[in-house]
Amino acid sequence: MEQTVVIIKPDGVKRKLVGKVIQRFEERGLIIKEMFQQTLEESLVKAHYAHLKDKPFFNEILEYMTSGPVIVMILEQENVIQIVRKMIGTTNALEASPGTIRGDFALNASENIIHASDSLESAEMEIRRFFS
Repeated sequence: MEQTVVIIKPDGVKRKLVGKVIQRFEERGLIIKEMFQQTLEESLVKAHYAHLKDKPFFNEILEYMTSGPVIVMILEQENVIQIVRKMIGTTNALEASPGTIRGDFALNASENIIHASDSLESAEMEIRRFFS
């Protein structure tokens, strides 16, 4: 069974969208294997977004992702990565289609409600990172 990591980001938690987001995954038949809530440490966020460390907005990401609690989940199902990526919508929330999580809930491009692994390799690495 394929697995992926999903993070409901601080703006999603602060705006009390956790239940609505989880409900969408459950209604789609995805299985929540593990889940926890916590405010992420800066070192963990730096590791998670290391591929963006040279971008001018990297410090904003660090500040945003450590600004409050997040929900971190492992979801499981056949083709779960592809399913979840379609459900959440494009990274730029302003371009996300209505009916996707970002299209329905995100307010701007920088605070886009949710993260999901983008490949099997990323999912495996993120599962080790967050659920070691």
